[in-house]
Amino acid sequence: MSRWRVVLAAWMLAAAMALPSAVAYAQSGGAVRDIEVVGAQRVDAETVRSYMRVQPGDALGPRTISDALKSLFETGYFADVSIDMRGDVMVVTVAENPVVNRIAFEGNRRIDDETLGPEVQLKPRQIFTRSAAERDVKRILEIYRRSGRFAASVEAKIIELPQNRVDVAFEIDEGEQTLIEKIVFIGNEQFSDSDLVGEISSKEAAWYRFLSNDDVYDPDRVAFDREQLRAFYLSNGYVDFRVASAVAELTPDRDGFILTFTVEEGPQYTFGAISLENRLIDIPDFRLSSFLQPRTGEIYDREKVRETVDDLVDAVGASGFAFVDVQPRSTIRREEREVDLVFLVDEGPRIYVERIDIEGNLRTLDRVIRREFGIVEGDAYSPSKVARATRQVRNLGYFRKVDVSNERGSQPDRTRVTVEVEETATGEFSIGAGYSSESGGLLSLRLAERNLLGKGQTLALSTTLAEEQNQIELSFTEPYFQDQPLSVGGDVFRVTTDYDDRIINEEESTGARLRVGYKLSENWYQRWRYTISQRRTDYDESRTNFGDSDTLLSAVGHEVAYDTRDNRFNPTTGRILSIGNDLAGLGGDTQFLRTDLRGSQYFPMSKSPPVTLALSARLGAIHGLGDDVVGNDRYFLGGRSLRGFASGGVGPRTRRGVMSVIGDASLGGNYLATASAEAIFPVSFSAEDLGLQARLFAEFGTLTGIDTNLKSNEYFDDASIRGSLGFGVSWTTPLGPLRLDFAWPVMKEDFDKDETILFSIGHQF
Repeated sequence: MSRWRVVLAAWMLAAAMALPSAVAYAQSGGAVRDIEVVGAQRVDAETVRSYMRVQPGDALGPRTISDALKSLFETGYFADVSIDMRGDVMVVTVAENPVVNRIAFEGNRRIDDETLGPEVQLKPRQIFTRSAAERDVKRILEIYRRSGRFAASVEAKIIELPQNRVDVAFEIDEGEQTLIEKIVFIGNEQFSDSDLVGEISSKEAAWYRFLSNDDVYDPDRVAFDREQLRAFYLSNGYVDFRVASAVAELTPDRDGFILTFTVEEGPQYTFGAISLENRLIDIPDFRLSSFLQPRTGEIYDREKVRETVDDLVDAVGASGFAFVDVQPRSTIRREEREVDLVFLVDEGPRIYVERIDIEGNLRTLDRVIRREFGIVEGDAYSPSKVARATRQVRNLGYFRKVDVSNERGSQPDRTRVTVEVEETATGEFSIGAGYSSESGGLLSLRLAERNLLGKGQTLALSTTLAEEQNQIELSFTEPYFQDQPLSVGGDVFRVTTDYDDRIINEEESTGARLRVGYKLSENWYQRWRYTISQRRTDYDESRTNFGDSDTLLSAVGHEVAYDTRDNRFNPTTGRILSIGNDLAGLGGDTQFLRTDLRGSQYFPMSKSPPVTLALSARLGAIHGLGDDVVGNDRYFLGGRSLRGFASGGVGPRTRRGVMSVIGDASLGGNYLATASAEAIFPVSFSAEDLGLQARLFAEFGTLTGIDTNLKSNEYFDDASIRGSLGFGVSWTTPLGPLRLDFAWPVMKEDFDKDETILFSIGHQF
């Protein structure tokens, strides 16, 4: 029963119970001399009179009493009202609704009080009404239905207290969760059910979805799935596609839902004529035509149209036009099953940034976010700059979610930009244990804060105790030194390493490092570093003429990088190229020049499932300046740097005997080259649930050239290419990142050391 029906019924009942004297007085047409209020406690008597439609001196007609009753009931303050005439005095007797003292939820285990509390309308110190309680019951039931618990029941219990107060307790029986038992598609001929299930966010119930609620029926999610299906078909040329219906039905035993999508695919279309209409006089057509991605005869793809619009906006913006409008205009020729496109490029409306509002940053200072934007208040609004700024804020790693939107400002040529962020934990205190096939068992401790005091600074103390390596390091980084785009940081470290398979038995290194980095342009970066360390090296005297040595390393290095990756933590598109040099010899006992070139390219190969192809390559060379390059200054290849081979298992090695073909100890090398191709994709049954990823990879590399002083010149040094094929999985576990790779050498030398399984779990620094 609605609120108004309750009020009307109460009003009619009260009117029917009015004393005969009041009715008789009203029928006589007498006037009201005074109004007396009885029973009011919290509500002032004068306030009660103000709600009535009768005032002293008014003549009573046939509807006066009923209108007065109706007005008082509509306020919601009174549980009962009666009117009596004592002569010419109207006596109004009221019984006030109680005041809510406390709201309580009982029986709710799956949805906590903090979630339910803001959803109910009844609040402490507010007037209680039965209709409000009934509405809150319906709202709580709706919340449970959205979480998949359609069997839930809720009852509002009222506990009366002194002074006309009540406690309201919502007794909840949550019932069992009602999951999606099956997802069915009707009308799909071009794509299988499994293809379409991969495109929507709703999933069928399965035991491994315990970390997500995608298998819970949610009407809002189903509405989103309809749009996802449309986007998928439009990206595959089905312009006329539509979802005729999306129906969820309970199974006969009412313990699950069957979700049925009825689709109408229609014919597949291709791109027809593609043209450019450029209305910007200062930019020639040929400079923009190269950005047109669609090609005549290709399958129609809405994503290509959108990407072309973004590319044209960026290209025009890079030419100095702050205001540009690119509109794709399509003509559908159904008989030919073609879509003609004209990209209209024109000067857009002049819009300026009025304000930039930042919301959701509870710890992070506003300026940490603002400095990542290429625009400030008063600048011309540029969608491309806003998109780049959004990417840069995400890459900070401080936020779980970053949404940037804009709305009209105080004037037509002004816009307000709103940056809404949801912070993620940036502090870390972890004690982890693990195992690495390279370093053996390990124990790690890490104390770190990546957003110190909300200023974006990083402070970390880490230590690792492993079978073959012990390390402790303290580091600090200020990303914006003196509020300038200059990253300054420093490290203090001590590392002790034992080797079983090299000519070095043990090495201790204690030192410090200073780092400075800055942007050269939008995608170009340069970083400088200076390292000084005291190194004690214990050589294997049975294999080399060197004995124990203490050396001081003083080296300056730099790196120039070009980075267009969409996400530096988990890239799916873009590239990173870098060249770096290290020069040792500015003081100290060691002199060399080392050069490294690295490059990686990421290609999104598939949207469903999302597959990324990563191609990487590296070239490295080190030259001694007056002295030989010795020890760990050389390159070592194997393990993570070339899977399928043991750490240091590729490259120059000492012989086990003069005539032996078996390699003994790794010498390292002066010249390094590697290349790899890796396909990365989510494991199909748990892509969203567990974050489990799989990899297929092929790797190749070579290591050659040494400066050495061995007791015997008998050693292997073959520059032939080595290669391996393999697969692996990775998963972020509570103990830290887990990686498991299986690789088999397909190109190797007899003296190389191979390793099929490469496994690690736990934090490693």
